[in-house]
Amino acid sequence: MITASQVKELRERTGVGMMDCKKALTETDGDMEKAVELLREKGLAAAAKKAGRIAAEGIVESYIHMGGRIGVLVEVNCETDFVAKTDDFKSFVRDIAMQIAASNPQYVSKEEVPQDVIEKEKEILRIQALNEGKPEKIVDKMVEGRIQKYYKDVCLLEQPFVKDPDMTVSQLVNEKVAKIGEKIAVRRFVRYEMGEGLQKREDNFAEEVMSQMNG
Repeated sequence: MITASQVKELRERTGVGMMDCKKALTETDGDMEKAVELLREKGLAAAAKKAGRIAAEGIVESYIHMGGRIGVLVEVNCETDFVAKTDDFKSFVRDIAMQIAASNPQYVSKEEVPQDVIEKEKEILRIQALNEGKPEKIVDKMVEGRIQKYYKDVCLLEQPFVKDPDMTVSQLVNEKVAKIGEKIAVRRFVRYEMGEGLQKREDNFAEEVMSQMNG
């Protein structure tokens, strides 16, 4: 049985998130030193230690998909111009751009999702759970579980990596941090999809033509 105090101690020693700490302790049967070693092997501890450093270099990558139907621009930062110019970093940024094209995230991370959007989504999920006939006392737990799934849908770092769905994009970034030895941050992106948002205008145009014909 892994205790909260063990998770807290491991988090304080490594700077890694609570869920990853709990997983590491579970995998090592509660052995603190082995858990620290496991997190370092995965690159998570190294990434956490570098999180406070400044990443002001990097590149802006463009990616066009499906014969020009989807286009992505993404800015990924690192600490030095030297790393930004390496093929390894450029390949990594291209993978991030491809991820955005394929999975259509709305935000980089959970922290970017506006609170009013989260509250609205929770309310929808709560109504869905109640409509499914779930007991009131377990609805809140269900909503929390489903909001985590929502994050995986809309937040880039929470999504399964398209080239390896067994890892998240966040884990991919942490692995790259451990390999390169610098802080890496996905700063911002924009994704365009051909014809996106035009359907409403087409419908309005059709209504306008019909009203003129009837008039």
